[in-house]
Amino acid sequence: MPVDATPPDPEAQRGGAPRELDPLEHQGERAREVSLRPGCFDDFIGQERIKDNLRIAVQAAKLRGDPLPHVLLCGPPGLGKTTLSMILAAERGVSLHLASGPAIEHKGQLAALLTRLEPCDVLFIDEIHRLTAVVEENLYTAVEDFRIDIVNGEGAYAQTLQLPLHPFTLVGATTRTALLTNPMRSRFGYDARLDYYPPEHLAQIVTRSAARLGVAISPEGAEELARRARGTPRIVNRLLHRARDFATVLGDGRVDGASAREALDRLDIDAIGLDEMDRRYLTTLIDFYGGGPVGIETLAAALSEPRDTLEDVYEPYLLQQGLLARTARGRVATERAFDHLGRPQPRGQARLL
Repeated sequence: MPVDATPPDPEAQRGGAPRELDPLEHQGERAREVSLRPGCFDDFIGQERIKDNLRIAVQAAKLRGDPLPHVLLCGPPGLGKTTLSMILAAERGVSLHLASGPAIEHKGQLAALLTRLEPCDVLFIDEIHRLTAVVEENLYTAVEDFRIDIVNGEGAYAQTLQLPLHPFTLVGATTRTALLTNPMRSRFGYDARLDYYPPEHLAQIVTRSAARLGVAISPEGAEELARRARGTPRIVNRLLHRARDFATVLGDGRVDGASAREALDRLDIDAIGLDEMDRRYLTTLIDFYGGGPVGIETLAAALSEPRDTLEDVYEPYLLQQGLLARTARGRVATERAFDHLGRPQPRGQARLL
């Protein structure tokens, strides 16, 4: 006899009629979940200077019928680099092709990617600083002369074939500008550095996302989520999903100030957005090493985290909040870090403000 694996319906458990799941309704819910990215410049909140410059570049390219200039987007994860590349392609009316630097392992993969591009298409390469040297060198001629050189044969019989490409736009994204080579960086026509978002912009973003998800949110709830989102749209949207879960189960489904605070407290996110790992970083620096200075390799070993993770994920926000300082001798916790964690200041030792 077949076993019915259908989970019990909550309505049936409460004595009501069981509710049948509508696949179309489920697809609609999923569509709303994945549509939080803005699709045009008018919907993109924040980064006004960068947005205005890119808008002008799109208008000029459309008037001339040319591809957009090559664009380099720099900044920490979650600030909208991928979203801006999608908007560039949509505003220009061309296709967007997505790739990742580590995934392009040899020039054959690069050639296959480039030859699929139509005129004026946008090629987005995430983590472009992680391209191999051979792939990067072959990309130089592609972005400058719109051709790629392919070597056919070996030794004395080798021939170099020049494969023409349609004019296209390269949009590169990197979280570590220092690792990008100067020859590669100099080939971009516009270099944009995305900054952390102020709380008022994040409140607008989370209010817009809540409307798209069909979640009722109060201004106080939006401000609470924005204040603890580390200046990052990706994080504020993630916190909205979790606050919605708590509000649905523990409340009436509305995300107000009280329910947002309860959800964030349960998630161990404090009043300025520090999570458990951020506090562990600072407490290790203060309790074990007296607030520093201490080398990054020592901290990585003490925290059992790779150095790159500390430098790319955790330190930027701590630096931006004035809780950490990088010195020639190593990392140093500031006075604000001691005060935030409730630790006494070391006696007889000058601290950074």
